[in-house]
Amino acid sequence: MYILHKNKGIIRVKDIAKMMRVKPPSVVDALKKLNEKGLVEYEKYDRILLTEKGKEIAETTYSKHLLLTQFFIDILGIPPEIAEHDACQFEHYVSEITVQRIREFAQFIQEQCPYVLKQFIKEKLAENQKK
Repeated sequence: MYILHKNKGIIRVKDIAKMMRVKPPSVVDALKKLNEKGLVEYEKYDRILLTEKGKEIAETTYSKHLLLTQFFIDILGIPPEIAEHDACQFEHYVSEITVQRIREFAQFIQEQCPYVLKQFIKEKLAENQKK
């Protein structure tokens, strides 16, 4: 929802359903729950708005998503489409301290061991091409 909000400004049930590859009734059920938790403002057949609390959580989650995606690609050599999917799974469950350590480790390994990192990535990319 946050990505739709960021890109389009307006969030609609059909857009969420398309993006998540689910049916609109599934989206409506989830929206009702998010509305009860005070994360969105949702009225049937109306646009969907993130509350301040919802926006804060969404921004934190999106930040985790970006970090994890880049970590998977740049440090682990995961293909971008898989990295994107996996980050989407991880972002909701990983703690802030883990995210911080991933950020610190990525920075450390890129600064202290760039040659080793390049060799690792080169090997992993070669493996990916063989599959």
